[in-house]
Amino acid sequence: MSVLVKICGMSDEASVRAAVAAGADWLGFIIFPKSPRGVSLAEAARLSALKGSAKSVAVLVDPDDALLGQVLRVLAPDIIQLHGQESPERCLDVRNYAREGVWKAVPVSGAADVARASRYAGFADAVLFDAKPPAGADRPGGWGEGYDYSLVKGFDALPFILAGGLTPDNVTDAIAASGAMAVDTVSGVEQEPGTKDTGKIAAFVHAAKRGVAG
Repeated sequence: MSVLVKICGMSDEASVRAAVAAGADWLGFIIFPKSPRGVSLAEAARLSALKGSAKSVAVLVDPDDALLGQVLRVLAPDIIQLHGQESPERCLDVRNYAREGVWKAVPVSGAADVARASRYAGFADAVLFDAKPPAGADRPGGWGEGYDYSLVKGFDALPFILAGGLTPDNVTDAIAASGAMAVDTVSGVEQEPGTKDTGKIAAFVHAAKRGVAG
């Protein structure tokens, strides 16, 4: 079984088409103005129409019900990824606004962070392990920082997606270290923040799908 791949921060047609052509499984659209990859709901919907067999993921940070209603009406995402301080109970609420489920991002810098992710079992459909943002950061992800990926190896409370500093050059080793069966990248396939590199997108997808979790 090949590793599943999410390319996040999609903001232009060329990147979406490159990800779809390479075989990406999920396309992430960041609905968060502070992110350099942020897009409007209308733009996310326009780009999502090009997704082919890939699934759409709306990335939100502590959304209120009003925003969730807009997300459902305009984008109707397959998955909602929550990247703020959402509680397990809030994840359960948000399931009503996505076609297939909810992921909860969990920042990791040590084993205790991984253990705490277990509290989302039964509330979220998966957790996304990401690197902790730097002190004083104005957004929770997309910084291109890695961590000790082996910290998540053996985590089995619920499915997980590995994220944080992954690139075409390190994703295969990260998969081996973590045992991940799904990976996510944002900055690792960019020319600069907010501008994707179609060649890196293809290289990342191909490298990840050659990776063997263990």
